[in-house]
Amino acid sequence: MKKITPSLITFLFLSVFLINSSYAQVTTDLFGTVTDEVGAPVAGASVYLEGTAKGAQTDFDGNYTIKGITPGTYNLVVSYIGYETQTQYNVIVRSKGTPKYNFVLKEASEQLDEVVLSNANKISRPRETPLSTQSLSAVEIATYPGSNNDVVQVAQTLPGVSPSIGGFRNDLIIRGGAPNETVYYLDGMEIPNINHFSTQGSAGGPVGLINVSFIDNVTLSTSAFGARYDNPLSGVLQFSQRDGNSRNFNGNFRVSATEAALTLEGPLFKKADDESRTTFLASVRRSYLQFLFELVGLPLRPNYWDYQYKINHKIDSYNDISLIGLGSIDDFSVEPLEEFDPEQQAQLDQTPFIEQRTNAIGLTWKRRFRDGGGFMETTLSNNTLVNDFTRYEDPENETGVIFSNDATESETKLRYALTRFLGDWKLTSGFNVQYSDYENETVNVTDNITFNSAIDFFKYGFFTNLTKSFFNDKLDFSFGFRLDDDTFTEEDNLLSTFSPRLSLSYEFSENWRLNGSVGRYYKLPPYTILGFRDNNGILVNQNAEYTLSDHVVVGLQHYFGPSSSISLEGFYKRYDDYPVSVLDGVSLANKGADFEVLGSEDIETVGRGRSYGAELQFQQKLSNNFYGIFAYTWFYSEFTGFDRDSYLPSVWDSRHLISFTGGYKLKRNWELSARYRFAGETPFVPTDLDATLANYPEVILDYDRLGEENLDIFSQLDVRIDKKWNFKNLSLNVFIEAQNVLGQDNPQPTEYGLDRNANGDIVEPRSLVAIESDTGQVLPSIGIVVDF
Repeated sequence: MKKITPSLITFLFLSVFLINSSYAQVTTDLFGTVTDEVGAPVAGASVYLEGTAKGAQTDFDGNYTIKGITPGTYNLVVSYIGYETQTQYNVIVRSKGTPKYNFVLKEASEQLDEVVLSNANKISRPRETPLSTQSLSAVEIATYPGSNNDVVQVAQTLPGVSPSIGGFRNDLIIRGGAPNETVYYLDGMEIPNINHFSTQGSAGGPVGLINVSFIDNVTLSTSAFGARYDNPLSGVLQFSQRDGNSRNFNGNFRVSATEAALTLEGPLFKKADDESRTTFLASVRRSYLQFLFELVGLPLRPNYWDYQYKINHKIDSYNDISLIGLGSIDDFSVEPLEEFDPEQQAQLDQTPFIEQRTNAIGLTWKRRFRDGGGFMETTLSNNTLVNDFTRYEDPENETGVIFSNDATESETKLRYALTRFLGDWKLTSGFNVQYSDYENETVNVTDNITFNSAIDFFKYGFFTNLTKSFFNDKLDFSFGFRLDDDTFTEEDNLLSTFSPRLSLSYEFSENWRLNGSVGRYYKLPPYTILGFRDNNGILVNQNAEYTLSDHVVVGLQHYFGPSSSISLEGFYKRYDDYPVSVLDGVSLANKGADFEVLGSEDIETVGRGRSYGAELQFQQKLSNNFYGIFAYTWFYSEFTGFDRDSYLPSVWDSRHLISFTGGYKLKRNWELSARYRFAGETPFVPTDLDATLANYPEVILDYDRLGEENLDIFSQLDVRIDKKWNFKNLSLNVFIEAQNVLGQDNPQPTEYGLDRNANGDIVEPRSLVAIESDTGQVLPSIGIVVDF
């Protein structure tokens, strides 16, 4: 990144402007489908571009095509008698690469004689989760500054989500909860690992796996989770993928500061000019961080590939199947230094070697019932993680293993959900069955632990949820529950994990709603805990209990108009049966946001925790060329160790979070956007200097001193400028980003390395010295996206 010079940027822009002056104005088409909640096509619906004369009506199959559109940014509106008017904001129409824009309409509370275009298309949330929920479109994700098109990194900017320590990882720390308390779903398929170089036992990592070119929208729920989701304690992040183009072959190529990606899509088995019943969407990405780090002399070598695909086939008007998958190949290593540098030498000493392979594949069958009364969805999937994690006493020569974790975890899952519309009631119920297989070989020299482990077991659960609106949609009611159990743990049974949840939303005045939810949620400990054995080969954690979390949330929401709203929420989360480390005497809630293996140790599920606070949020969808989200969260996050009455601040207890992301659409397809994140002073665990010196390069933390010291505030502003061009055969987007434009230091705990002389030789007797690091640099980068 340091090699990008102003002259290079100027040359690129001049070249693009010369190209720009030589093309004529082009027009293009926009198409999609309109269905109801059951999935039946809505014929005769009006679809139009807000503020223009361009529009169309859906045909018998619910399809529409708007022709002759000048490329640009629009709001897309659909309306039909008897249904709520709906708007998709910030729709970017390109000469090439514009995806389908589909709508799912909800029936209006009253059968109207005419279409009413008032506030019916205001920002809405699902009845099952009326609060603590945010959705982002693919366009909003792709233009987020500082995110490098990383879907998970974008989610870190949403309300209530704390930045990771140093701001460089994708850990989702939601309202004071630990990083492993969030679950992830891709088109209804659970994917435990969504990051490159993922922390086993958690899910965070420095770079996300999901390709933004696949995304239709992303939804983050920070409470009031639907009953169909098992294992969430703090969040559910859902990725909805679009289908491939059913008419033409398209693709895009994206190159940025860290990676290059190629995405292809189109119809399969297409006949003449008809739309194909079968489509594909496939991509491959390649990192070149390892080359950049080598150019600037850094010893780290992060190298990764990933792939993603989706094949969709429409069997008939009532049935379709989808095959989806994604995976990664990761290799994190180090190289010797050419010249001695204290900071880089400490990184070289302490950085682990990581080789990971991930793969997830799923087959989903969706069936709409012919009587129009509902639909069902069945998903069969498998996901696998292979993690080889090693720390060496001598990393340069890869000798002297001080910690080794060679593990494989695999899950095969069957999920079934049935949705029935019984008059005004919506009933959803189903089950999930999972076979888990985990193997691990561990050598831990520091703690004198060596074991081989292999376990396998079944996990299963049942759920149901009932929803109805009363008093002309003024009162929304939702009640659901789950039951979960497995064949491995000894302490829990199906009834002991009964987890009810209730949500209510009441419109007590025009454009004012009072929302509330209460729920209980359970999480099975990760495989690293369940498969841990002591030196005698005993599974000491088989008596672990499911972690419990109770949520209570109350919120007030006001709509200023169709595209803007403000909300205030108060929340309280209570934890019980939280895993506590026997070795360190600390809750595992305070671990998992670093390059490590979380939970491979002796634990007792005796910990408690609580997180509570308030959250203010303002959201503006695209209107008058502006869009944005602002949020302020005030909260406390506290957990106990073995003393269940002694609460200590967690390492996520920053107390104050501020986030803002917004953009302004300028003329001639220019766009200016910015992202700002703030977190208050956060507790950290100091280094035990004596123990670290005795075990170097292993860094030993002193958990007895947790809460004695705080990091400085985190404050970062990122800015991005986009410019789009549309040609006959391709569209081009060039963007320039500047991260940390205020030059603020990113707060990090003090790092230590061995005292060395100017030649890099260790000074005897050995001692540790604090490492000075400059984290306040402005990081410029440039990216190019070509759609063809």
